[in-house]
Amino acid sequence: MTKHGTTEKMAKLLRNELNESNIHLINLRNENPPDLSKFYKIIIGASIHAGTVQKKIKKFCENNLETLQTKRIGLFLCCMDKNKVKEQFYNAFPEALRLQSDCNSYFGGEFLLDKMNFLEKAVVKKVAGVNDSVSNINQEEIKKFAQRLR
Repeated sequence: MTKHGTTEKMAKLLRNELNESNIHLINLRNENPPDLSKFYKIIIGASIHAGTVQKKIKKFCENNLETLQTKRIGLFLCCMDKNKVKEQFYNAFPEALRLQSDCNSYFGGEFLLDKMNFLEKAVVKKVAGVNDSVSNINQEEIKKFAQRLR
């Protein structure tokens, strides 16, 4: 799920690294999930906004936990606060899914001020102390994630 496009960007980078045919990217923000029983491997990517993951991601994981637990799973998180990654990851995904997944990772994040509304910009500027867009995408971690999930 992506709000400003960073998670989608990272999902596309990951798709390129996996170099597999028949990969489907679904953004739960504006698409309904497909029938999960048709898939062997499922990767769930989420981003942190104001310290928490989007509610649709939590609901998707909770509502589909039983099915997800029968698949090869990869979980990744996009966020900018390196000091809180572990805590945010634990809060983003159900424990049963985290423990069962083949790989869990943090891909970095971005503050894209030009894509934020006035309130989001004000909060990011005050809390993070940034005045310009910032990108901290860890492409090496995306490559490692793909290798582990192949």
